[in-house]
Amino acid sequence: MTAVKDDFERQADPFRRELLAHCYRMLGSVHEAEDLVQETMLRAWRSYHRFDDQRASLRTWLYRIATNACLTALTSASRRVLPSGLGAPADDPEQPLVPAFDVPWLQPIPDTLLGAALDDPVATLAVRGSVRLAFIAAIQYLPARQRAILILRDVLAFSAVEVADILATTPAAVNSGLQRARARLEGVSVGEDRIEEPSDPTSRSLIDQYVAAFESADVPALTRLLTDQVVLEMPPVPLWFIGRGQYREFIARVFRLRGRDWRMVPTAANGQPAVGAYCLGEQGAFEAHTLQVFSLSPSGISRNVVFQDPHLFELFGLPLTVGGDSAATRLP
Repeated sequence: MTAVKDDFERQADPFRRELLAHCYRMLGSVHEAEDLVQETMLRAWRSYHRFDDQRASLRTWLYRIATNACLTALTSASRRVLPSGLGAPADDPEQPLVPAFDVPWLQPIPDTLLGAALDDPVATLAVRGSVRLAFIAAIQYLPARQRAILILRDVLAFSAVEVADILATTPAAVNSGLQRARARLEGVSVGEDRIEEPSDPTSRSLIDQYVAAFESADVPALTRLLTDQVVLEMPPVPLWFIGRGQYREFIARVFRLRGRDWRMVPTAANGQPAVGAYCLGEQGAFEAHTLQVFSLSPSGISRNVVFQDPHLFELFGLPLTVGGDSAATRLP
């Protein structure tokens, strides 16, 4: 039994991170995805003696178990959303910010948990496009099986025959489901994923400038880094704003309410640049406030999703407090 277990772990462990990315795409929740990967590995271990490598590869077999675990979980789950998926943008940056904790909000995922090797630019680019927040939010609109078909075919490049085997259906049903999923996705705005992103050095410079402007509470400098139709959303607050003017007024309000002393620590989420933002607390330390995930275009920052969830700092390996030396918070 020990030898079998060792063999299973040696064969299956290399797929753990890509399975996590798959479950995250399906569910929009890192924590639920981690639980389902654990469940997948347990189910696979218990059934390993029945695995037939002449019928399917180990990777396909593991994806069959993981996908069906996700489909079972989704039978009792609500669609995870961002504020922009709940209605029209707000028009008053001064209106009260009332969190909606009853809404199942979409969660960001740290890049360190994604399946592609971070030192492989080709693999990293492929994963990046399939986990961007806008794409994950868009596919949550699809029925669960259509979502699975789209991910398995268009993201993971399984054949129609392989997907039919994973879902216990026919290739014709897979092709039909894929057509319906693509058509439905066309009606959901994922425009930011079609924008040509700036090069990595340009992106790093843009975020460096944003960090410097924010830490200096320099609203005019910050505003100049934004596109005309920049989007700002702040789960769990169900409000969102669109436009440089609205963004400017809201950030000015933040500085009035929370003070002008901030520090930021760089990170990465969903293949996108991100920062942990810290505001000065009563004890003189900078305390965790929000995780901000940016979408960039050649003309500037086009979207900022500001997650107000302190638990995300632990998930991203960020400290809950930082000192006053901002030099250490710059992007390398």
